[in-house]
Amino acid sequence: MQQQIIISNDIEHDLATAVAESEHDRVFVLTDDTTHECCLPKVAALLAQYDAVPITIAHGDQHKTLAALGDVWTALQQGGATRHSLLINLGGGMITDLGGFAAATFKRGINFINIPTTLLAMVDAAVGGKTGINFGGLKNEVGAFADARFVIINTCFLDTLDAENLCSGYAEMLKHSLISDERMWAEHVNFDLSQPDLTELQRMVAESIAVKERIVAEDPHEHGIRKALNFGHTIGHALEEFALQQATPGNRPLLHGYAVAFGLIGELYMSARKAGFPTERLHQTARFIRENYAQTEFTCNDYPTLLNLMRHDKKNTSGVINFTLLHNIGDIRINQTATNEEICEALDFIREGY
Repeated sequence: MQQQIIISNDIEHDLATAVAESEHDRVFVLTDDTTHECCLPKVAALLAQYDAVPITIAHGDQHKTLAALGDVWTALQQGGATRHSLLINLGGGMITDLGGFAAATFKRGINFINIPTTLLAMVDAAVGGKTGINFGGLKNEVGAFADARFVIINTCFLDTLDAENLCSGYAEMLKHSLISDERMWAEHVNFDLSQPDLTELQRMVAESIAVKERIVAEDPHEHGIRKALNFGHTIGHALEEFALQQATPGNRPLLHGYAVAFGLIGELYMSARKAGFPTERLHQTARFIRENYAQTEFTCNDYPTLLNLMRHDKKNTSGVINFTLLHNIGDIRINQTATNEEICEALDFIREGY
């Protein structure tokens, strides 16, 4: 059954509609400890009508693990879930990824609804059917394609979000505009991220989701054009995983969207060098990112580690690092390769801007 996306102006009404249209002998709601406190109250009265069983796990991508997945399976089992039960995932990308994978695998698959509460999850993780967990030090290493029955998008949850997490999600929106439409790109690089208009942002979110929906519908299992959605992510995931390896207890790891933002700079540089992407648009996009995102920290001594992390990317074949590049905004070149020297030049450009 095709996933339905609801751009919501009334979260209680739209959630009630989604539950009514989803098979459910029992209802469960998965949150992390942050969304349990900040976001669950917005729908708690409605969920009480279904006697929804709460499941809460620790927040943060470092907890998107096999152990946390096992905790969700255990909670479903002990709560009496059957193949006809419904799981509502209320949270950011970690919750929709892990909760979707738990639902896809419990009893060989139960219905689930995603209610993303971060901008990143709204425009990326909660839409498109990718679910999974991190494993063996690698991001999203184990997972499955499984569509939520409904995805409900309501920017009312963004008032609980700090500025860094808002910027993190916006990087994925910027990526969608780069692979799609010059008008959208121009709007995105001129948007005031420091004082965002949430009403305007909801319209922009809907447009961004439509880009992803169109690409996923054309290539649901990432055999071809869906690889466009990985633009910025080959370098970005390596930066994210590197930062996670370097993080010390108590320090906040590099947010996904920040890693993607600098991955966009690197892969736009490669696009300009290898695919003819206009340098003016490269510098305008890079300038917007540098003005709104704190610089990611790595040195040239870290390049061998970053290259090794890129070799583990799921898009690669036979150990060759695979990139999506652009000839122009919306003009996509999938399955591109680069030498180590070219990748290191892109890393130089991320660090130094030349």
